[in-house]
Amino acid sequence: MKRRNFVQSSVLAGASLFTTGVLKASALTGCAQPTGEVAAVVGDKPFNLNYGIHDGMFKSHAGDDFIDQIKFAYDKGFRAIEDNGMSGRPVEQQKKIGDTLAKLGMAMGVFVQPGLGNDSNMLATGNADQVEKFIASCKQAVEVAKRIGSKLVTVVPGDFARKLPIGVQTGNVIEAVKKGAAILEPHGVIMVLEPLSDNPDLFLRTPDQAYAICKAVGSPSCKILYDMYHVQRNQGNIIPTLDLVYDEIGYYQIGDNPGRKEPGTGEVNYKNIFKHIYNKGYKGVMGMEHGTAGTGKEGELALIKAYREADSFI
Repeated sequence: MKRRNFVQSSVLAGASLFTTGVLKASALTGCAQPTGEVAAVVGDKPFNLNYGIHDGMFKSHAGDDFIDQIKFAYDKGFRAIEDNGMSGRPVEQQKKIGDTLAKLGMAMGVFVQPGLGNDSNMLATGNADQVEKFIASCKQAVEVAKRIGSKLVTVVPGDFARKLPIGVQTGNVIEAVKKGAAILEPHGVIMVLEPLSDNPDLFLRTPDQAYAICKAVGSPSCKILYDMYHVQRNQGNIIPTLDLVYDEIGYYQIGDNPGRKEPGTGEVNYKNIFKHIYNKGYKGVMGMEHGTAGTGKEGELALIKAYREADSFI
């Protein structure tokens, strides 16, 4: 997906759902004793919230192999990953990542809907070929989810169909999402609809808009992906908006603004937001969908330190 290009380089074991449909990760466990320079900076205890790393975030320390990065992250207290491009990885690699997560007791967050991107998933049109592509993609997502132990797939409806009234477009999206949810629900897989801020052509832009769609679909397999970077860019008011739509939130993503880097590099007070989410009882994955402000090992250490600081709300 075009908006994902910023990501560097680029099972949910014991998970269950709250009655609200919010993801609940397995209890955090201890981790290995750290050694060397990282130990002197941050220690190794698990974080209060379950932050999910991306491929490439720790390549300067752990190398290019994502599995080695996962093990490094585990030693530093992280207990989850997310991987937007998971469906594009070879099947054997998917299985290997899933096995690694299961052995470590780590959670798998979202992967992006297979084969469809921001501007190619035109559900607002209501066209039969678009709906058929979407349903086929949902079937593929089920197979990927099985291999990696995941329950979450990111879905975006695509662009506006500007020749149609907004109500008709919304109805078209709802009907398509209902059909997709019917594919996912028997397998316990959840599509999380993501409002975006990348360009004015994208149909789904605000959490309240996604909330209305989720209510209309009425399925535990249709929830909101609350990406706080996009919420800040589109409207701000992150905490009050979160409270308004909380019962339909299935996942969170993180990124400071401006710059879409780690907490503490922009204007968003992530320590307060993390405390608020923690106090609401959320224990699912918080996807680290952002870049790193620094470079090399120093930049990676600074990222870990930034999360320790933002997570120090207790």
